Amino acid sequence: MQDAQVVARIRRKYRSLQPEMDERRRRQWAAAEAHDLGWGGVTSVARATGLSRTTITAGLRELTLPTKQRQAAAARVRESGGGRRPLTETDPGLLAALEALIEPKTRGDPESPLRWTCKSTRRLADELRDKKHPVSPRTVATLLHTSGYSLQANRKTREGATHPDRNAQFEYINASVQQFLERGQPAISVDTKKKELVGDFKNGGREWHAQGEPEPVRVHDFLDKKLGKAIPYGVYDMLNNEGWVNVGIDRDTAQFAANSIRRWWHEMGQARYAHARELLITADGGGSNSHRSRLWKVSLQDLADELGLSLFVCHFPPGTSKWNKIEHRLFSFITQNWRGRPLVSHEAIVNLIASTTTRSGLVVRAALDTNKYQTKIKVSDEQLARLQLKRHEFHGDWNYTLSPRK
Repeated sequence: MQDAQVVARIRRKYRSLQPEMDERRRRQWAAAEAHDLGWGGVTSVARATGLSRTTITAGLRELTLPTKQRQAAAARVRESGGGRRPLTETDPGLLAALEALIEPKTRGDPESPLRWTCKSTRRLADELRDKKHPVSPRTVATLLHTSGYSLQANRKTREGATHPDRNAQFEYINASVQQFLERGQPAISVDTKKKELVGDFKNGGREWHAQGEPEPVRVHDFLDKKLGKAIPYGVYDMLNNEGWVNVGIDRDTAQFAANSIRRWWHEMGQARYAHARELLITADGGGSNSHRSRLWKVSLQDLADELGLSLFVCHFPPGTSKWNKIEHRLFSFITQNWRGRPLVSHEAIVNLIASTTTRSGLVVRAALDTNKYQTKIKVSDEQLARLQLKRHEFHGDWNYTLSPRK
């Protein structure tokens, strides 16, 4: 009999008997099946039942015990829910401490839920023990896998020269975010997601359909002038794990970016942070929210005046947009949610974004922005001089605060 047939047969038997078996009977039944199969039996039974090889091997040892010992062991069946509690329950601060150690050094593809860290599990375990969280490297590896991290091989890339202050800026951003969150002030991560063509175009990924009935889409991806394109600008609330996406239909400009933050505040932020006096914004160094853009600063000044908030802005160094938290906390899950589905209309895009959820409780809201945004707007030196802009001591070109004008 082929291996697949053996596994299927055992799986059927296990599913029919499982409701009537306690922990000990499951272990010994699985061991008896593995013993009958002979070589490779433990592996086949483990695949069919989901029980670990260690459990089945323990059952095989029990089958060789004398009858009296087996009868004595039968009286010591563990009740449901017994056993040692997971470390995340006995040490509630463990996972947060691990995230704090790896977040400033986290790497990953913004379009993928997978992330990785350059720190070894042994080093992470040592640092956690120093913080009064005694764990082993193997436990750290298990927690990393559970949190979406994975082992990654080296890959050559042509990234070019890196800025000498790149790591220092990462640490400055991380420290600033922690300070804001500790004070209960809002901290958001913002960015523009990849622009999408609207229409029955191919969208990467797969979803379940009746066999032989894939959804037909266009062969060529040429812009449909009637349907246009979608420009999703996202705002991610780092404290509450909430996201807002402003779906534009015109152009990705600095005014569009500032208006997206404005809409987030009125739709979600204001209710969450009724007593806020400051707002931390972490953004990429380029694009519509570029640190070199005069219009971005003017638009933020208008926003600060309107909301009565001091805007504390930190930009990521050039070439490091993938480290922006919104990429792997919001955008990657939106991409997963609509994979394999043609984005046939702006309404469909808004609905797909708003229906994005995660096991960690991510909440996403979205709306269509039908405004037209002018390009090539010039900002004079006089306009720039009227801003209430204070550059920070560390890299004032990347870090600055815009205060409301009275």
